[in-house]
Amino acid sequence: MSPQIAFLGAGNMATAMITGLIAQGFSPTQLRACDPSEDALSRLEATGLTQLSTSPESLFADVDLAVLAVKPQVVPDALSSIGHELNAGAALLSIAAGIPISSLRRHVETDVAVIRCMPNTPAMIGLGASALYAGDDVTGDHRVLAEQVTNAAGTTVWVASEDLLDAVTAVSGSGPAYFFALIEAVARAGTELGLDEKVAMSLTLQTAMGAAALAQQSDDGVAKLRENVTSPGGTTEQALRSLQSNQFEAIVSEAVKQCAARAEALGKEFG
Repeated sequence: MSPQIAFLGAGNMATAMITGLIAQGFSPTQLRACDPSEDALSRLEATGLTQLSTSPESLFADVDLAVLAVKPQVVPDALSSIGHELNAGAALLSIAAGIPISSLRRHVETDVAVIRCMPNTPAMIGLGASALYAGDDVTGDHRVLAEQVTNAAGTTVWVASEDLLDAVTAVSGSGPAYFFALIEAVARAGTELGLDEKVAMSLTLQTAMGAAALAQQSDDGVAKLRENVTSPGGTTEQALRSLQSNQFEAIVSEAVKQCAARAEALGKEFG
């Protein structure tokens, strides 16, 4: 029997996952979504979904996987609305940032398996990086189904402990913002050197995309790729020397660690 997946929340992330699942071969009849926003649901109508509702009643009763795709602050109310409907053999996949499994379980009446996911915003265009952590009662079938959902919007890795999701948040969850900040800084420097603003941004964006694609496709590590661009006594060496003298790596490392610490603190608040 074809697995049934229901999404609680139909925002950008859920929409990207649903669209990706259909592109992978899932039938719209296998998918359903609930959201209080009629506008959000109307956007999903174009995907062929017919099981759409502003109320979760009866929508989650027979699903194999329920995807919790709401803001962290509304998780208790959201789970309370479906917790009594989920089958004992079902799994809950939560993409609500910072909510630990122990807290999620308190709001679900039935004995469902729980998987936590930390995605990132490039998932909205199918280029996301998601990390999953499975609770003790998660089966192999649950893992496969959860991974199909996250792979529909990018790539997926599994982590061995729930605590590591704080590190994931710091590296990939918040990571897009670091790269956006770097893109802004490089493009701004280009305009200060006389380039037109649009030209500087276009060159910077293409360079960022090209560098990432090259790193993914090359058998060499990123350190070797960096060395390949850096001729002794050349322009790139001068630029990198400036970054090093200004403690670039230490600054980045501290920022990532601060992010992880904040993620841990927020998790304790929600827990």
